[in-house]
Amino acid sequence: MRIDILSLFPNMFAAPLGESIVGRAQEDGLVDLHVTDFRQFTTDKHRHVDDAPFGGGAGMLLQAQPIFDAMDHIKKEIDGQLPRGRVILMDPAGRKFDQDYAKELAEEEHLTFICGHYEGYDERIRQLVTDEASLGDYVLTGGELAAMVMIDATVRFVPGVLGNQESPTGDSFSNGLLEYPQYTRPADFRGMQVPEVLTSGNHQKIAEWRMRESLRRTLLRRPDLLEKAHLSPEQAIMLQDLKLEYEDLD
Repeated sequence: MRIDILSLFPNMFAAPLGESIVGRAQEDGLVDLHVTDFRQFTTDKHRHVDDAPFGGGAGMLLQAQPIFDAMDHIKKEIDGQLPRGRVILMDPAGRKFDQDYAKELAEEEHLTFICGHYEGYDERIRQLVTDEASLGDYVLTGGELAAMVMIDATVRFVPGVLGNQESPTGDSFSNGLLEYPQYTRPADFRGMQVPEVLTSGNHQKIAEWRMRESLRRTLLRRPDLLEKAHLSPEQAIMLQDLKLEYEDLD
């Protein structure tokens, strides 16, 4: 997978995306990451990439010209080697990013992220994009941090990136639920003991406990997720039992 990033602050990506899983994915040749400073493509003699909006109003808008020219440059680099792929504009009005979105993007051969850093975009920039994406209902200084989050979550699903291929599917949200509690050695730490079932060696009982605790945690912390989760008949029964359990405590 090739990932292109258009940003005014390319140095923001060097350290975070050069470490941990994303860094190893690049070392292993599974991800090819390119960061382009689109200020290098401005035709303005003062190297400005923003301007005041027509009709007046607060703030400055990112101009179309530097972005279009930067995208033309990338197109020439990959011409005949890769498809255009998905072009993602970081925008608070966009589709909310989640685990399913990350899986979807991981199937692409080429992704391009456009990171703005002003009040907004010249509307014509949207003609270049296939996706508009947001992390949530809040405003960041620029699109760089949001792009890093999306890249990190997406790269985990690229085949071969994680050593244990079961890991992505075991993550929180992958099955629509929060992950169950986990423990490691020692079994007794300052009087806090690991649940006995986890040291029993009974894998069926462990699997049942994990599913019940996953449902419990989701019910208590993110009940909204249960509205769209696809539960098996066994999970539905467990969930009903948990709801009754907490009704009795009220």
